[in-house]
Amino acid sequence: MKRRSGYTLIEVLTYIACLTVILTVAYPTYHRFVRGSNNLRRNADDIARALNAGERWRNDVRAATGPIRATADQFVIPQRSGEIVYTVSEGVLWRQSSDGQRIAALRGVKSSAMQLETRQRVTAWRWELELASGQKQVLMRPLFTFQAVTGAKP
Repeated sequence: MKRRSGYTLIEVLTYIACLTVILTVAYPTYHRFVRGSNNLRRNADDIARALNAGERWRNDVRAATGPIRATADQFVIPQRSGEIVYTVSEGVLWRQSSDGQRIAALRGVKSSAMQLETRQRVTAWRWELELASGQKQVLMRPLFTFQAVTGAKP
């Protein structure tokens, strides 16, 4: 009896068909996970940027030397060196210091509202911030709330 070595054409075609089915299923799945990973990274970056802007705002409020003024389009914080002005326009939160330097403190802002809260003998400010989402379907809205207490009377 002769021993055969090698593969038959039917075996090779069967292996190719199995590999094709596996790759056809795996390719879209891989890209879905890559897209999800990129969205997760983008969301984490947005959260970090919002937290950094919120901490900077809180530090500015805590360092206020006089009453803070809030209007519909501006938030003015008096400081020893002058005033710091926060404004939101066209989806960008701008921070302007007393020396006139205006920087984009946060981009991608959908809405922003800063409100005074008086509690007994404490004056506090609340900043409610919503970031714009780049995704078509949003499972969770990117909302943030920051609070800061100041010793200055409103």
